[in-house]
Amino acid sequence: MAAKSLIKGGKKYVGKYVATESFNDKVVIASGKDANAVIARAEEKGFKSPVVFFIPDKKIGRAHV
Repeated sequence: MAAKSLIKGGKKYVGKYVATESFNDKVVIASGKDANAVIARAEEKGFKSPVVFFIPDKKIGRAHV
């Protein structure tokens, strides 16, 4: 099974939490090392219910949503 890209430009987000507007959206609206700070930044930008997930190193091989 081929890997599915969850976001655009994923390599620059390795080891970080990222927020998107929805599960279907691949555009990152906020990112960082702290999930709560990422949520706060997304909400400050006007996104009421951002979807936040962690981009792991390839060695881990899983995204925790």
